[in-house]
Amino acid sequence: MPRKKIALIGGGQIGGVLTQLIALKELGDVVLYDIVEDLPQGKTLDVAEASRVDQFDVSIKGTNDYKDIAGADLVIITAGLPRKPGMSRDDLLTTNAKIMKTVAENVKTYAPDSIVIVISNPLDAMVTLFQKVSGFPTQRVMGQAGVLDSSRFASFIAWELGVSVKDVNAMVLGGHGDTMVPLVRYANVNGIPVMEMLERKYNDSGKAKEVMEAIVQRTRMAGGEVVKLLKTGSAFYSPAASAIAMAKAILNDEKRLLPTCAYLNGEFGVKGFYVGVPAILGEKGVEKVIELTLNDEEQSMFNNSVEAVKKLIEDMSRLGF
Repeated sequence: MPRKKIALIGGGQIGGVLTQLIALKELGDVVLYDIVEDLPQGKTLDVAEASRVDQFDVSIKGTNDYKDIAGADLVIITAGLPRKPGMSRDDLLTTNAKIMKTVAENVKTYAPDSIVIVISNPLDAMVTLFQKVSGFPTQRVMGQAGVLDSSRFASFIAWELGVSVKDVNAMVLGGHGDTMVPLVRYANVNGIPVMEMLERKYNDSGKAKEVMEAIVQRTRMAGGEVVKLLKTGSAFYSPAASAIAMAKAILNDEKRLLPTCAYLNGEFGVKGFYVGVPAILGEKGVEKVIELTLNDEEQSMFNNSVEAVKKLIEDMSRLGF
């Protein structure tokens, strides 16, 4: 049985880690594309030369020619400028939209049957632009944000409670930015509500609420926290690992329920926009969006996040994209 072909567009930090993780998990053969001459060739050679040590048998190739992605089953896009300290995701819009338009045109030409995961920021706008330019069915185009944001939320909860993060279930909805919606009410530790555990820890419901509000705020600002610490770049390992979870679900038809930037066609009262929601991922891409029952406060926050996404799309349209 032939291996799947995975094309990675963008040879920066995330692209390099994606190459390594795909090889280690033997998800498929890898083609890493970047516009910078010799960069993808160097990164892929480095990973390939560890094949005996790490015991993987996949083909790994770096290229500066889009033709080499021909026939890819899955495309993961990281191309674009990373955020710099003090730069909002919206500041990236014009530059990264130009890059994404070129990427979409080439993926449409050389990998027309692929499923696409976009990581590039501003995420919600870049997913929208890729789908618009490529004309791909919406279920075959999605964005990675929710898996990462939810992992951050779960990690912060685990650290606060002193429990294994493996047992924490937490989900973040909405746009990938300051208006994202960590679902506190649904967060649990193997079925035990997180708020109940916090109240037991502090024996004070007010204190528990205060601690959770701090966790929610840290989740919303987590990307910026990493940017501030790194000073010369943005998060790369955690976004790559999150995209791999999505890729694995698609390539292996796992039917996993993962928070995904998916196209909504009336779900959650939203039509015609890409927004972070729970979705079943399998061999066809986004196979089903799962609607949660939101209370008034959660719905209000979700609506606010959707409005921020709409504003971002409006700004992109005004700029000619």
